[in-house]
Amino acid sequence: MKLATLKQGGRDGTLVVVSRDLTRCRAVPAIARTLQAALDEWEACEPQLRQVYEALNSGALESQPFDPAACHSPLPRAYQWADGSAYINHVELVRKARNSEVPASFYTDPLMYQGGSDTFIGPRDKVVADERWGIDFEAEVTVVTGDVPMGATPDVAARAVRLVMLVNDVSLRNLIPAELAKGFGFFQSKPSSAFSPVAVTPDELGEAWRDAKVHLPLIVDLNGKRFGHPNAGEDMTFNFGQLIAHAAKTRALGAGAIIGSGTVSNKQGNLWGSSVDNGGVGYCCLAEVRTYETIEQGKPVTPFMHAGDKVRIEMVDAEGRSIFGAIENVVAPFAG
Repeated sequence: MKLATLKQGGRDGTLVVVSRDLTRCRAVPAIARTLQAALDEWEACEPQLRQVYEALNSGALESQPFDPAACHSPLPRAYQWADGSAYINHVELVRKARNSEVPASFYTDPLMYQGGSDTFIGPRDKVVADERWGIDFEAEVTVVTGDVPMGATPDVAARAVRLVMLVNDVSLRNLIPAELAKGFGFFQSKPSSAFSPVAVTPDELGEAWRDAKVHLPLIVDLNGKRFGHPNAGEDMTFNFGQLIAHAAKTRALGAGAIIGSGTVSNKQGNLWGSSVDNGGVGYCCLAEVRTYETIEQGKPVTPFMHAGDKVRIEMVDAEGRSIFGAIENVVAPFAG
């Protein structure tokens, strides 16, 4: 099943069921006005939404064209947005560039930060920021949970996954060092994120959803050129069950909590062999290629994003059909 939120009907938008081929949609106010309302009563709403989905795919229902540009992020705001760093290769590279070791605990205890979730931007909205802040994209996979009890095991946590999405977790790299130096984590350096136009139930992924991971390439284009396509199921040290359980260690999670994978990153060779142009799988953020450059050339060469730059993030199935729709964010200058 595929769900989206249109930019109409108030700040939390209007929930629509979207056809499998992402061409048609139908609002379902009699079932749930918003996605959060559906998640709050998932056991009652899910079967009804699925009936609409099946009828929509068969052509048995009146519908309207689906336009990703008319969408909010599936949850325009959320009670919880916690982003992990499940791909240790990404952490290892960053640490190596700083000439520091990865603590042993990082391989057994996930990294996670609590992001701002009161406002997300739409999948086709602009990223508004000052270029001096070091604007970067981070392509990731995320899940949306139902209620998760405090102390849930990874198996219990994995069963709480209701939906899967993609995200552009925007980072302002030049603000990060000073914030982390304070010893209190990210805040100004992590602005609003943009999620995929559509959220899908795990069954839509078929065999690609297994072991609480999505085993498909995550495709990233920068200014119309392929930047990366690493496989999200490979080199993921912690699966979503483990990430959710980590978040729920000392608190219960409410329905609609979003948990992120962190930047997707596959282990590969050196700078020369890791880029798409040279046969590698490339990268899901600028920081990673800049890290390779620092390790091998002594300094980064690739710039961060400028006004007018465009990142596109998408995932397709085995037949090449878009699963979530594409995130397409263009950078716009912050006027102050």
